[in-house]
Amino acid sequence: MCFIVFAYQVHPAYRFIAAANRDEFYERPTSPATFWKEAPQVLAGRDLKEGGTWMGVTRGGKFAAITNYRDPSTFQTTAPSRGKLVSNFLTSSESAASYVERISRKGQSYNGFSLICGDLRDLFVYSNRGKIEKLGPGIYGLSNHLLDSPWPKIIKGRKALTAAMHKKGADLEAALFEILSDRKIAADRRLPSTGIELEKERLLSSIFIQSPGYGTRSSSLLLMARNRRVKFVEVVFDGSPEPWVESRFSFRILPDLLR
Repeated sequence: MCFIVFAYQVHPAYRFIAAANRDEFYERPTSPATFWKEAPQVLAGRDLKEGGTWMGVTRGGKFAAITNYRDPSTFQTTAPSRGKLVSNFLTSSESAASYVERISRKGQSYNGFSLICGDLRDLFVYSNRGKIEKLGPGIYGLSNHLLDSPWPKIIKGRKALTAAMHKKGADLEAALFEILSDRKIAADRRLPSTGIELEKERLLSSIFIQSPGYGTRSSSLLLMARNRRVKFVEVVFDGSPEPWVESRFSFRILPDLLR
């Protein structure tokens, strides 16, 4: 996943709100979000190449998502799958605090990433190019760098999410999808310098990415209400300018479930 904005303990009705785009090569095999047969407490899509996922939630109230840290100069072809960092947490009985601490001790064996990891008690972000951060109430954004890096898409996304905090129900959902559908390319003077050519920096500067072989393959919303009701919505594009699969899930968090 390459773009996520989220509000934690800000909205009067929702303790956690996330809006995310997964950007990937269209040829990479993927299955859409569903409850996993071998781990029925987990709701997530799946990367069929490595078996991990980019974002998911559990019936027990755990949440995780990951973004790659863009740094081609340090990329290792033999590094383990970063998507497994999400799926391993969601399928475990480990707390978010314990998990990020343990992962931080071996984080350098992976290519660059930033991991959002939470449960009913805490919410953390850990980057193996940064540090562990325990988050308080606020509105945050993450792309292919560190949390709240001042990239144009993150600044724009956080501002739009802040403006949507008075909305609820269908109006809130529409506002979140509007954020995720923004295809505007940033001005060259505002582009980050991440070690790739300028043309690619331009392409990757929009919130919703379109190109012949790579782009936004799905947009997802997660709303975790204060009454423990969860709504998860995923819209799949896979190279099409318009969505061709939409999945909706709703359930109530059962905190007695260890996973």
